[in-house]
Amino acid sequence: MRLYNVVNSEELKKRLLESDEERVTLSFYRYAKIGNPDFFRDHLYLLFSEVGVFGRIYVAHEGVNGQISVPRENMDAFIEAKDSITFLQNIRLNFAIEDDGKSFFKLKIKVRPKIVADGLDDASFDVTDRGVHLDAVTFNEITDNPDTIIVDMRNHYESEVGHFENAITPDVETFRESLPIVEEMLEGKKDKPLVMYCTGGIRCEKASAYFKHKGFREVYQLDGGIIEYARQVEQKGLPNKFRGKNFVFDERMGESINGEVIAKCHQCGEPCDTHVNCANEYCHILFIQCEKCAEKYADCCSVKCRDFRKLPIDEQETLRITTEFNGTRFGKGRYKALHQHEKLTE
Repeated sequence: MRLYNVVNSEELKKRLLESDEERVTLSFYRYAKIGNPDFFRDHLYLLFSEVGVFGRIYVAHEGVNGQISVPRENMDAFIEAKDSITFLQNIRLNFAIEDDGKSFFKLKIKVRPKIVADGLDDASFDVTDRGVHLDAVTFNEITDNPDTIIVDMRNHYESEVGHFENAITPDVETFRESLPIVEEMLEGKKDKPLVMYCTGGIRCEKASAYFKHKGFREVYQLDGGIIEYARQVEQKGLPNKFRGKNFVFDERMGESINGEVIAKCHQCGEPCDTHVNCANEYCHILFIQCEKCAEKYADCCSVKCRDFRKLPIDEQETLRITTEFNGTRFGKGRYKALHQHEKLTE
């Protein structure tokens, strides 16, 4: 049986968008010792492809981390397939808040050195000595304390569109960068309550252990992350301390938590929280763009990229080698024109 996709990605995306099949988007993770990640990867691919799973899953010696969608009619079959793997039984499934089922269009499972790139030497500290898990009720109570430090363990492009009240939001592009930067920002505050949060909880699992190792005395993490917090707040009628949109790593790019827009279009400065990638494939930078600017710049991040896309393909191929764009095809970082709206026309 095939252990990879053979159909063109654009065709797969087209099929998904035209399909009326109901699908459910969810994420999960579990730290566990996997002796042979390559063998496990192949087994998981066969298991999940048989029940129609799409999505992105990372497998490593330390565990598994997945963001997927499942046909609604196959949910029971998916649970049964998942539970056939002992360490995946009874794991938390974080179901998407806003979901049309069009989040993924194929299944990709990759073996990685780690399920989240953290840059840490796990042998140097006890990764199992993690922070106290907080539900939404306790999170609200502890963060009411003015001495509590709240830290967003996500990247700048995630926190820009949404974050908790009074949270520290490090200006970083990767989780790996955030750990030493946050430690420096919290110099002299190791005796204060420290609460961390991320999208679904996985980054805080490792980060909370790291900061306990670094001497922070009272460390907490939001159980299930923003996704589970939003669910509990709605179900229990709790005050919602999250502002804006929750960034997600699939075709949706985000899901609204309370309808509030706290970000601005990177091109005109008007309120907007819609992330897009520059339509110039040789730039491809992730940025925030409103509908008016999308029309004005033809879905590109700048006049340069817009005009470049109008060139014949062979001319693009020639010029791309010497032309500098805002992005690097896969960039998610801030670029030189960000928040300097007048420079975008250069």
